[in-house]
Order: sequence, then C-alpha cells, then structure tokens
Amino acid sequence: MVYLDFEKPLADIEAKAEELRAMARKGEGAVDVEKEAAALDAKAQEMLRELYASLTPWRKTLVARHADRPHCSDYISALFTEFTPLAGDRAFGDDHAVMGGLARFNDAPCVVIGHEKGNDTKSRIHHNFGMARPEGYRKAIRLMDMAHRFGLPVITLVDTPGAYPGKGAEERGQSEAIARCTMKCLEIGVPLVSVIIGEGGSGGAVAFATANRIAMLEHSIYSVISPEGCASILWKDAEKMRDAAEALRLTAQDLKKLGVIDRIIAEPMGGAQRDPAAAIAAVGAEIGAMLADLSGMKPADLVRDRREKFRAMGAHALAA
Repeated sequence: MVYLDFEKPLADIEAKAEELRAMARKGEGAVDVEKEAAALDAKAQEMLRELYASLTPWRKTLVARHADRPHCSDYISALFTEFTPLAGDRAFGDDHAVMGGLARFNDAPCVVIGHEKGNDTKSRIHHNFGMARPEGYRKAIRLMDMAHRFGLPVITLVDTPGAYPGKGAEERGQSEAIARCTMKCLEIGVPLVSVIIGEGGSGGAVAFATANRIAMLEHSIYSVISPEGCASILWKDAEKMRDAAEALRLTAQDLKKLGVIDRIIAEPMGGAQRDPAAAIAAVGAEIGAMLADLSGMKPADLVRDRREKFRAMGAHALAA
C-alpha cells in the first residue's frame, strides 16, 4: 500500500499491526499478539473512516491521483468483453494516452474510449501519463463516428491531468482537435455516458465528457485547470495549490450541486485504491444505470438532451 502524506498516522498503525502478526507467525511474543493486532486494525479502520469522511479538496486531489487507483485498462478488462482495440487517427499516428475500440458491455455491443495513465514507470512513459496529443482526440472522433454509423452507445472513462502541452502537439493542432472532439460528442445520435475515474483535467477531459450522463467517483476531481496551475497563474506561487483547490470547486460533491455532473459513485472506504474490484463493480453498475436511462431515446432526442444539458450549465451557483 502506498500511503499519501495525510495518511501517515494510519500507515504507522497498520505497520505496527503487521509487525505483531509477523511476530505471531514466527512464534515470538505473547499469546495475545493477535488480539493486540486486531485492536490496532479496529483503530486503523476508525482513523480511515474519519480521514475520508472530511477530505479537503486538496486531499481529494491527492486521492484522485493515487498511483494504485484502477486505470482505464483495468475497467475495460473487468467490465467489457470482446474488447477489440482500434488504433490511429488515419492522419498522423496512434496516441497511446487514449485507448478505445469495440467491445460488449453487459453483452451489448458498444464503443469504449478512455485515457490510460499506466501503472509503472515504463507504462506511464508509454502512455504519456494520460496526456493526449491531437492524434488521440482525432482517434476518439473516428471511434465516435463509427459508433454513430452503427448505432452503438459510447462509454468514455476520463482520467487525465489535461491535454499534452508540448510543442509538437501544438504544431499539430491541439486546440482544434479538442474542439472538434467536443463538437463530435454533441453531434452523435447515440447514447454517450462518461465516468470521471480519477482526474478530469481541462479541455482534455471535456473532449470526452460532453455526454448525456456524467458520473464521478466520489474522490475524483474535475476542473478547468489543475490546482497547481491555477495557483501559479493567480498567485504566482504553485504552493498555494490548497487555496486553489478550494476555489476551483473541483470535487464531485460541488460539481453535483452545480449541475455539471449527474451522479456520484461511492468508493470503498479509503478510496478506490484500497479495493479496486469493488470500485470497478460500482462503476459498472452506474454505467448500466445511465445507459438504461437513455435506452429507447431517438437519435434527435439524444442530441437535444445533450445540447440542452450543457446550455443549461451555469444556472446554479455555490456560495463563496
């Protein structure tokens, strides 16, 4: 288990409990070692509950970025069958930060698209830490066109710090590709549902999440800019990221009140990283529920529903 900074007291308790169990396995210590370990476990569970019951926006940001949270590839492997990845944008190349293709969800054909961050150093570099380049968005456009042509629902899984800001990406039309991907989301006449499974950063996330129904995992985040980037611009000091996280209203709870998202998916105690299987199952159930909400709607009604949803955003506000 990788512990976040604010989880250090919890780490100490759980480490002590494991140390006692190691002693018991070796036949060392008093006979009540297991009883002491169980008491520490109970204390750790209570501390975990208290920590996660009152997470600040900045702590939620740290949880959303946790390296052990399940990634797009984990959700696809667990929730979808007959997944056939499709690569390339038919113009420049393939972007490994975006994965997508044809699959079956609950035995019904669909198209699934998502950001993949990778889970170790090698795979993170390969997937560019989930930061898509223009060809990634153009690949998504191609897949959405295919879904529209064959009447397949589109499911997107969002987990990106934002679009890649490199020189090459800008030269190949990064902003244009994001804008066209967002526009394509608004045009397709099939159900489009999106889940923010980790970070939803900037236009790189909006390009996949302009959907009929949007859900967020309880401890995920969704914002126009990262807290560090916001702090650097507003205060010229990236260390003010905690203040920026508060001001950005980037938590699932705030965004539900603002009408930006539709549903919040409960995570296992301690976050999705502590029980990936349970988190994946919860996301699967929510995707099924969102698709059921949209079943039977005509293409024109789906497009109208999506457009009206986003035109209405901004009608709600939160007290400062």
